[in-house]
Amino acid sequence: MTQIDAARRGEITPQIAQVAKDEFRDPEFVREGVAAGRIAIPANINHPNLHACGVGEGLRTKVNVNLGISGDIQDAPQEWEKVAIAEKFGADAIMDLSNSGKTRVFRRQLIEKTPLMVGTVPMYDAIGYLETPLVKLTGDDLLRVVRAHAEDGVDFMTIHAGFNRRVLDTFMETGRLTNIVSRGGSLLFGWMMTTGKENPFYERFDEVLEICHEYDVTISLGDACRGGSTYDATDASEVAELVELGKLTKRAWDAGVQVVVEGPGHMALDEVAANMKLQKRLCHNAPFYVLGPLVTDIAPGYDHITAAIGGAVAASTGADWLCYVTPAEHLRLPDANDVREGLVATRIAAHAADIAKGVPHARDIDNKMSAARRRVDWDGMWECALDPERAQEILAQAPPSEDGTCTMCGKMCAARTVNRIMEGLTIDLGEDEK
Repeated sequence: MTQIDAARRGEITPQIAQVAKDEFRDPEFVREGVAAGRIAIPANINHPNLHACGVGEGLRTKVNVNLGISGDIQDAPQEWEKVAIAEKFGADAIMDLSNSGKTRVFRRQLIEKTPLMVGTVPMYDAIGYLETPLVKLTGDDLLRVVRAHAEDGVDFMTIHAGFNRRVLDTFMETGRLTNIVSRGGSLLFGWMMTTGKENPFYERFDEVLEICHEYDVTISLGDACRGGSTYDATDASEVAELVELGKLTKRAWDAGVQVVVEGPGHMALDEVAANMKLQKRLCHNAPFYVLGPLVTDIAPGYDHITAAIGGAVAASTGADWLCYVTPAEHLRLPDANDVREGLVATRIAAHAADIAKGVPHARDIDNKMSAARRRVDWDGMWECALDPERAQEILAQAPPSEDGTCTMCGKMCAARTVNRIMEGLTIDLGEDEK
């Protein structure tokens, strides 16, 4: 029985209870959300050390980290360093996007070791896992990979089932500036164009759902037609696929399978809120999982910033889950430092959105930080900081000449001045400053 099955029967599962505790919510609030599909708790029955995490309406905005072994850089120790960073700096989920060689060993070890939600994209793995050329893959082959990932304990899977022949025809008729930038979408596009057949994930969606139900895998409906440039955002191809994703969402719910819907992508800042509302409307308020959105296309090397700007707006207007973007986006496989930069930037965006939408107790840590700043209590500030090590490094680069200040203001530190006045102490500004 899946989480959504149990919730519909009125049961408070241990996972629902855990999410309620973590989110400062009544368990019944979470149960009702799961039953209605507004909240998903990705929790594979074969991921025993998972710390259950909820995604959806009324909950804290979640953050995902992508990592995995690539064909050009097959460096497993570096990927484990990224896992450690994801756990240390507050990620909620890890997507293993390994796409080269026999990836099962890394995937199984990841699920065994991490308490974070783990996701995968079976389409990425199919070619390497089965050692079969793309065009020779069959529907049976793809379902074998889906089952293998489910058996291993993957909590959520990106399945590009909405990219069917109707959507492909729309794409071909309307055209795009940047075509299809989704890796999974491009592989399916190549397969469909070469074979002339329907997308196997769409054609055999009921069988995919049977596997997901057996292991309680949350299906993350992939957005093969997300815009790869601000020019292509919310165009005919993206909306056509979104319509299909809405239909598939209901089919999954009817089968007792939890759903998350994936979204853009690149998108101009003034379009973000409308896109969030459109997705929620077409996909029946299922949790929405977005990459970015990146609000400009001209910042290679700084796309963690363009994504954080878009992510804050997206999450404050409807998105429930942000996939991080690193400074290496569009350039190369991210290294460990890129992961840290991208994760912290995305956590800032998620937290800013949580304050804006009134998530319970979201502002508490900000108030605690502000109180520490008022006292010029450095240790208190480190306790509240998203990345205390970075903050300490910056302070140490230019030590102040006097305690209770920094080199920005020195003796003219506003907090120090007001604190001393409030304490009734004499202020020594020095002869030149009197």
